Amino acid sequence: MGAWRFRGASLLIAAVLCASVPTAYSATRAPAQRGGAPSATGPIPDMRIAAVVNDDVISVFDMISRLRMTLLSSNIPDTPEARKKTESQILRSLVDEKLQLQEAKKQNIVATDDEINNALSQIEKQNNMQTGQLTTFLKARGIDRSTLISQVTASIVWAKLVRRKAAETTEISDEEVDDSLKRLKEHANEPQSRIAEIFLAVDNPSQDAEIRALAEKLTQQMRQGARFSAVAQQFSQSATAAVGGDMGWMRPDQLPPDLAKAASSLKPGELSPPVRTTGGYYLLLVLDRRNGATGGGGQQSDIVYDVVQVVVPLPPNPNEQAKRAAAAEVMSMRSAAKNCADFLKVGKAKAPQFSSEGQVNASNVTPQMRQLLDKLSPNEASQPILQRNGIGVVMLCSKQTQAAAKSGEPTREEIFESLLRQKLDTVARRYLRDLRRVAYVDVRI
Repeated sequence: MGAWRFRGASLLIAAVLCASVPTAYSATRAPAQRGGAPSATGPIPDMRIAAVVNDDVISVFDMISRLRMTLLSSNIPDTPEARKKTESQILRSLVDEKLQLQEAKKQNIVATDDEINNALSQIEKQNNMQTGQLTTFLKARGIDRSTLISQVTASIVWAKLVRRKAAETTEISDEEVDDSLKRLKEHANEPQSRIAEIFLAVDNPSQDAEIRALAEKLTQQMRQGARFSAVAQQFSQSATAAVGGDMGWMRPDQLPPDLAKAASSLKPGELSPPVRTTGGYYLLLVLDRRNGATGGGGQQSDIVYDVVQVVVPLPPNPNEQAKRAAAAEVMSMRSAAKNCADFLKVGKAKAPQFSSEGQVNASNVTPQMRQLLDKLSPNEASQPILQRNGIGVVMLCSKQTQAAAKSGEPTREEIFESLLRQKLDTVARRYLRDLRRVAYVDVRI
C-alpha cells in the first residue's frame, strides 16, 4: 500500500551507483542555446503565467524548476532538444497536480508536515545524504525546494483521494483472491518475465503525435543511459510509477496481447519501442526471466555486486576544464589503489561525501552498468564515468550469486495488493479524467 502513499516521493535525485551513466568520460561541447521555450540552464525567469488552472496560476518559474528537477532525477541530459520534447508533458503534469491539490482542498484532505518530512527524509536516505543535504543539492542546481515539496504534497493527497474514491466504489472479495491464486497455481510452471512499464496516456487523438514524440525521446534517452525507474517515477501515469514501473513477475496471459507480444521479443535488459494501445503509449523493460513461479527449487537467484564507488564532485553546469580536472583527480586515486580497501580509504580522504561501499543487486542497476560490472575482475576499477554530480570510478570487490529465501508462490496479502493496485490505477485515471473534464485550463505559453 505504500506504493500509492509516496508516488513521487521516491525520486532518486543524487547520483548513486544505480543512476550512473556507464560511459567513459570524454570531452563534449555544451549545446548552444536557442530560442523558443525558456532555458532550463539560464537565469531564473520572471513570474510570467504559463497556465491558469481554475483559480490557480502556474508560473514559468514553476515550469522551469520542475523541468530542471525532472531532467536531473531522470538522468536525462539538459539539452534544448530534451527540454523541447518534455516541456509539454511537464506542464501537463503541473496542471494535473493543481487539479489534485484543488480537489484535496475541496475534500478537506491534507498532507501533514510529518508525511512530507518523512518523504523528504526517505529521498535523502535513498541517496546516502545527510539530513538537510537535499535542500543544498537542489539549490546548487537552480531548483527551488518548493518544486519538490509541491510534487510530494500532491502525491500524498492524491493517494488519499484515490483510496477514498476506491473505497466508495471498489471492493476486492475473497473470491477474487481465490481465483487469482487458482490461476497462478494452474500456470505455475509457465515461463514468466519480470517487467517494468512506463505508461503515457493519450486523452484525445489530438495529443497522439506529441505523446508519441515524447515516448520516442524517452526511449532514446534510456538507451543512452537514463535510468528506467527514475524516468518512470517522473513521467509514467500508471500506479507502478511509484515503484519505478516494476510490475513484478508476469505471464504472457496476464498482459494485454499487444504488450505480451512486445515483451516476448525482448531479452532481459532490453527496452521496447513505444507500444500504442487504446489508452496511450507503453514502454516496457524486461528485467529478468524465469521458468515458472518457483524459478526452480522454490528460490530466486540474483547476482550481487560488492563495489566501492568514488566520485569527484563537479559544480552545476561544469565546463570542460573542470571535467578534465575531475577526471584526472579520480584517475590519480584509481592508480593509487590496489584493492577495494585502498580505494575506499583514498576516496574517503579526498571525497568523503561521495565515496561509498556496498552491495547492489543486478536487477537494480541499469543494463549498461550491469555490463560494465560484468566485465570487471575483483579489485579492478572502471574507467572514469561522467555522472550527474561528478566524475566517478567504480571498483568491483566481488560478485556472487545470491538466492532469495522467499518462495515463488505469492501470499494472499500480495495477491490482494496486486488486485488493489490495478483497481486503484483504474480509479485514479477516471478520477483525474473527470477533474480535467470540468476544469478551466488556460495555457499561456
